[in-house]
Amino acid sequence: MEILESIDILEDTIEKGLNIPLAGKCMLDKDELLDLIQDIRLKLPDDLKQAKWVKDERQRILVDAQKEANEIIKSTEDKIISMINENEITKRAKEKADELINAANKRAKEIRQSTRQYADDVLADMEKIMEKTIQTLRDNRISLHDKEQKKQDDAQPDLLDE
Repeated sequence: MEILESIDILEDTIEKGLNIPLAGKCMLDKDELLDLIQDIRLKLPDDLKQAKWVKDERQRILVDAQKEANEIIKSTEDKIISMINENEITKRAKEKADELINAANKRAKEIRQSTRQYADDVLADMEKIMEKTIQTLRDNRISLHDKEQKKQDDAQPDLLDE
């Protein structure tokens, strides 16, 4: 996912910022950080489109699995009808039909479960990425506000020193 690469670059840029001794702060290139944030914003819709594609693909797989199950059931029913006059053959056909129906239903259920899990995993990953991005943006805003407040505090004369 390209957005993860952009977030890694953002982290690297922050890590490489010029440290201010004894302040626990660092100086960063505002334009560079804003460019990286803009890049993340531009890439985010692509990742969301990918998550939608996964959801749509999951739905398509479920529909295909249901069609396959219906075809297996129809095929089995046709076999049963053609053998209905012969008792032993009918009995075997019924057992085989039940096995096929159970197998088809089991396979359809497995496909539904695995596609739901896959879609959930992708969406959970996207959620984590978005939460991390939002938290990084919040932290950066707080840091910017703290720096601005410190500048204002330093610029005001101390009334107690007079």
